[in-house]
Amino acid sequence: MESRRGDEFPLDNKLCYLNHAAVSPWPMRCVTAVENFARENATQGSRHYSRWVASEDRLREQLRQLINAPSVDEIALLKNTSEALSVVAFGLSWLTGDNIVSLAGEFPSNRIVWQALQSKGVELRLAKISDDPEAALFALVDEHTRLISVSSVQYASGLRLDLARISAFCKQRDILFCVDAIQSLGALQFDVQAIQADFVMADGHKWMLGPEGLALFYCREELLNELTLHQYGWHMTDTFTDFDNQNWKPVHSARRFECGSPNMLGIHALSASLSLLLETGMETVEQHVLHNTRQLFSYIEQQETLQLLSDTRQGRDSGIVTFRHRRLDNDTLFKQLTEQGVMCAQRGGGIRFSPHFYTPQEKILRAVEMAAQA
Repeated sequence: MESRRGDEFPLDNKLCYLNHAAVSPWPMRCVTAVENFARENATQGSRHYSRWVASEDRLREQLRQLINAPSVDEIALLKNTSEALSVVAFGLSWLTGDNIVSLAGEFPSNRIVWQALQSKGVELRLAKISDDPEAALFALVDEHTRLISVSSVQYASGLRLDLARISAFCKQRDILFCVDAIQSLGALQFDVQAIQADFVMADGHKWMLGPEGLALFYCREELLNELTLHQYGWHMTDTFTDFDNQNWKPVHSARRFECGSPNMLGIHALSASLSLLLETGMETVEQHVLHNTRQLFSYIEQQETLQLLSDTRQGRDSGIVTFRHRRLDNDTLFKQLTEQGVMCAQRGGGIRFSPHFYTPQEKILRAVEMAAQA
């Protein structure tokens, strides 16, 4: 792990980078992939386009492995989480009086798309987060509930939900289950077959260590035809390499949600970053992420000036830890920390730290000490 820190993440030693829940720094293999792709494009143009297509296929397989999807045919490469959520929200057929259940405090991406369905007579019901957030969700469900949509990990507090429990509840009642996994993928193990989610989406620029502008969208094979298409183009047809074909139809795979030219630069970048995570192994990555989290819990609880806000129960923890200063307001503390090189965020009524698997313990301890002494 030590060698990977230095070789892959040559971060400025003055920085304590604890902001992977926002935007992650790229590993060097991602930088190299981007440089090589740019150099090839500058000197060869699209001479080796077939290699680019192979890179696209490779990325689908990497993402399939990351979430343990049954097939690459259930994986689409979209621009971001919001686009994937919109594909679901405006692809499903709704009836006046239908409702969607989610949690209060979700990231806007997982709220705005559902609120936008109000014009179709669809209600969004938001459960208050409690000691039993799953039960709070279930309490709002009735015979008109069509879908439950949650983030696997809450972006502000780091609260991890019991996705298998929610899925079992949904399956018993024929309710669709949608998971925004952006705060899980790349940090925690994720098994879509075990969870039995219907839809999963996540952008690559957080824990997956990739660039902005490229996201995973998983759609269960049985539901591909249930989502009405609103965007069309050459890339989503069953014969997309036959440009003269007049009798096209949407391909029966998740590629049907990719209407136009792929983000080849982003594909090369994200594929390189995922290769690091997959080589390390997500079990190992998760172990290190959660170890860092537990260390943060311990460090913060030892400081008289700091108050931990995140849920410390095993199974509720993630890569995100949120706390507040007992005397300073969040704006003041955030300003002081950033001026001292601590990269973090203001979220959930406090300061959010989100170290990754490679983050050195001494950096985490130093950041907590700076917060406590502010």
